[in-house]
Amino acid sequence: MQAKNRSPLMLEKTIRLEHTHRILFSRDVFVARNNTLRDLIALDHPHKRPRVLVFVDEAVSNANRDLLDDIVGYGEAHADAFTLVDMPVVIPGGEKCKNDLRLVECCWDAMNEAALDRHSYVFVIGGGAVLDLVCFAASTAHRGIRHVRFPTTTLSQGDGGVGVKNGVNFFGKKNWIGSFAVPYAVVNDFAFLESLPPRERRNGIIEAIKVSLIRDGVFFEQIEAMADDLAALKQEALEKVVQRSAELHVEHIATGGDPFELGSARPLDFGHWAAHKLEQISKFSVSHGEAVAIGMAVDLVYSRMQGILDAETCERVLQLIERIGFATYSPHLLDNGRSGEPVILEGLEEFREHLGGELTVTLVPKIGEKIEVHEMNRVKILNALVELKKRQE
Repeated sequence: MQAKNRSPLMLEKTIRLEHTHRILFSRDVFVARNNTLRDLIALDHPHKRPRVLVFVDEAVSNANRDLLDDIVGYGEAHADAFTLVDMPVVIPGGEKCKNDLRLVECCWDAMNEAALDRHSYVFVIGGGAVLDLVCFAASTAHRGIRHVRFPTTTLSQGDGGVGVKNGVNFFGKKNWIGSFAVPYAVVNDFAFLESLPPRERRNGIIEAIKVSLIRDGVFFEQIEAMADDLAALKQEALEKVVQRSAELHVEHIATGGDPFELGSARPLDFGHWAAHKLEQISKFSVSHGEAVAIGMAVDLVYSRMQGILDAETCERVLQLIERIGFATYSPHLLDNGRSGEPVILEGLEEFREHLGGELTVTLVPKIGEKIEVHEMNRVKILNALVELKKRQE
């Protein structure tokens, strides 16, 4: 007697999780009389004093000589609210730190030695690369230790540092290993921006231009109005642009419907498909902000060639990018890659792979709006680069 074919039994339940994404704007948060951090930890109503371990970007420590002492002093002044378990752990920063998995293990070792648990906190102070590295380690230790980010660059305070992505580079690819984890909080301390070298102060402005192009035309006009002050890297203008950029990035993450990027759309990655490849092939001598400026320029000129963007608007945006102090071309992108074709086209294919096989590139049809395309004309991409090369000559 033959058994009847039966349909497989499948149980299906929807699991909903709610996350709170907190962004604080302050100044001198490790001064003892500033209660920002004490009050932040108290939001969770801890039944016992939580343990806190602090990681600090080496470059930030060197630029702010009193920072480590201030952190220890803050812990002593507020010992009734939390326990600072050890001296701050100083680790090397810059994009190169994300190429060394041993640094992830160092972070895990420090968290283990400090006996952190899932009710503890990891504080990480630094640029975007250090935030990516340490928060990845924190998000995977004990399946997730609460972490609080303290971005210290214009780039990380306005963009990468306020997000929910963490990761390190592997196989020569940016952020190939990583996690999504909503931080307990992000604390933007504007005082850190004052110690940055000019190149780092400038970098974050390009992400503000990017997010204004895809989400807020009024903000783009405000950036244009402040262009001279931004080019001169004046602190007040930088703070205004960084704060609004952070607000728009968080608004997209919280309301865009895909905070953990389960789909293929990446509107906040406008200009980034070429930028990521440019960073890699330049061995990160081209900074992220500089690479994004060039990647945006490629997409803007390409969009004009495709009839997506009018010539006047394209030129208006390119002039603003250049006026702020960014280049719009790099010869690296026309180098031949491993496949024998220009390396920029390899970047397009890597972006397709990163998205899960379906290419989705965000382009700008007009300031403050975006569209998504699923194919790019490879000849016109190269033509756009040739045009940008001539523009720089």
